[in-house]
Amino acid sequence: MADIKQGIRIKGIGRYVPELVATNEDFTKIVETSDEWITQRTGIKTRHITNGEPTYYLGAMAAKEAVADAGISAGDIDLIIAATVTADFYTPSMACIIQRELGAIGCMAFDINAACAGFAYAVDMAKRYLYSGNDVKTVLVVAAEELSKFTDYTDRSSCVLFGDGAGAFVIERCDGAMYSNYLGADGNGADKVVARALKSENAFRTNTEEFDMSMPQTKEHYFYQDGREVYKFATKALPNAVEKACERAGISPSELDAIVPHQANIRIIETAAKHLGLPMDKFPMYIDRYGNTSSASIPLAFYDAVKDGKIKRGDKVCLVGFGGGLTYGAVVFEY
Repeated sequence: MADIKQGIRIKGIGRYVPELVATNEDFTKIVETSDEWITQRTGIKTRHITNGEPTYYLGAMAAKEAVADAGISAGDIDLIIAATVTADFYTPSMACIIQRELGAIGCMAFDINAACAGFAYAVDMAKRYLYSGNDVKTVLVVAAEELSKFTDYTDRSSCVLFGDGAGAFVIERCDGAMYSNYLGADGNGADKVVARALKSENAFRTNTEEFDMSMPQTKEHYFYQDGREVYKFATKALPNAVEKACERAGISPSELDAIVPHQANIRIIETAAKHLGLPMDKFPMYIDRYGNTSSASIPLAFYDAVKDGKIKRGDKVCLVGFGGGLTYGAVVFEY
């Protein structure tokens, strides 16, 4: 049973997507595909693609809106947690650059990489900091992704899936409010979703053999996924995480007002909804607008659901993500 005395309040929300939009018809000009094929298999109609903007810029713009929506100043932020798999630099962290862009100099700032479950992980981490002492009272959580960086636009099966965007929450503690979580990972599936970084090369290397790390040989840094295995994982991990988080909160999934899932594929969500015995109208879906934006997909969908009136103050909400790692995670709270 979760400790309902340790809840959170989402004080402000923000989002940002690039102006450039790629439609399904646009993809028919570069690969052999069709609008019907993409829509039926994924639910995607359009996706926003950067036109040179760095990932941190997307995150900073979303963060600025969230801070303004919360009615606070940058100086009120005690911690910035940024979730991303597409940071512009190995160092500095994206969080530090966003801190600079906000003018929130002095607060803690760091990145996490939990792939598509990253936002759920970051929200839970924020909650833990808020209750770890008296030095953190306001946390800014940002998820920003530029998946177009590692998309192979010659691969017809994967290039149509991904979009770019960012979402952000300003979070405070809320004593007495409900909160629970269920987070985990299965490293045995690490080879199912892969995008390589730098290889092990240096001036002193004499070994010419490649170490067998049980990872797939991918095309440079481009994204690779075992679609069938990821589908099997996601359709089980999503409902399981929701059920476990609700169990810890002492409620049933049917008592949730909204479940905001990682927006990877409409078929995954439909299968999970059937497993949970819940109608699809409890799952705010915006994959048709944005495509798969990894860690940014949950806050983007949450933002639009709030603006569309699908999520209201006082609602019991579950955020649930699943993705590379393989990672999974759900958090339940009252908005």
